[in-house]
Amino acid sequence: MASVPSISQLAEGIQSSDRASIGRAITLVESYRPDHRALSQELLTQLLPFAGNAHRVGITGVPGVGKSTFIENLGTKLVEDDHKVAVLAVDPSSSRTGGSILGDKTRMATLVNHPAAFIRPSPTSGELGGVNRMTRETMLICEAAGFDVILVETVGVGQSETVVADMVDFFLVLMLHGAGDELQGIKKGILELADMVAINKADGENAQKAAVAAKEYEMALHLMTPTSDLWTAPVVTCAGLTGEGISELWAKIMSHKNIFSEAGATTVKREEQRVRWMWAMLDDRLVDALRSHERVRELLPILEAQVRTEQTTPVAAVDHLISTFLEN
Repeated sequence: MASVPSISQLAEGIQSSDRASIGRAITLVESYRPDHRALSQELLTQLLPFAGNAHRVGITGVPGVGKSTFIENLGTKLVEDDHKVAVLAVDPSSSRTGGSILGDKTRMATLVNHPAAFIRPSPTSGELGGVNRMTRETMLICEAAGFDVILVETVGVGQSETVVADMVDFFLVLMLHGAGDELQGIKKGILELADMVAINKADGENAQKAAVAAKEYEMALHLMTPTSDLWTAPVVTCAGLTGEGISELWAKIMSHKNIFSEAGATTVKREEQRVRWMWAMLDDRLVDALRSHERVRELLPILEAQVRTEQTTPVAAVDHLISTFLEN
């Protein structure tokens, strides 16, 4: 039976781009076991000096926009241009069963077989904190392994978009022409995060419709506050299936990277992201500690019942729980 590698051996394997070591390390950071969590932090501490050199791009879009096809085409172009590309697909687990589809590898059949690409779907276990911790730490592992472009695909629309936008250097929003007025509220929330909007599936007879949609989104973006004084989010058209417009789209992403790097804005942005990450993790850990406290666990059903029947107020119940937690 093969021996389990030490943390130092695992770190060395990651730095040499060993796929088995990368996979084993990601499995470690995805674990909720306290001993695994401690080991993963030891590993990440060793890897930190070798991480941070990739360009991090978040990609989201409305359901049916063709994210996976777009990412495969973009990723294939990048590896053909001698980049090493890691795709981290945030895959929501079922809130009822805890199961996860994890189908991105089958949807990116060409890219997954390229030696310079790495695709890892990450189940969120239905919690945004899972996205925050697991995806960020997986990103660090991939960077230490030498991947210079990290593409983070989000699940579609919702709160996870905000979480992912706060861990990347560039946030790309894919849209469709004629998506319908019922999505306007969702679109606005996503557009406020966008560093670029791309109207996908803009090929063939859809090209003209996509061009019209692009003009509409340009007008909408003019009414919103830019994500930075250094950059005004452009609107482009592309076709993930055929590759039309992909090169031009990536050129704009590189322009954003150069502008922000020269201004020192990327460094500042990442520093702020790390601090917000620390506070988010502190919130998660404190809640975990509170819920696992023996006396608090005993009190919770009693206080919940009292809140339901208005025997006490929610604020008084929270004060009671916190004071009980702080007694020890």
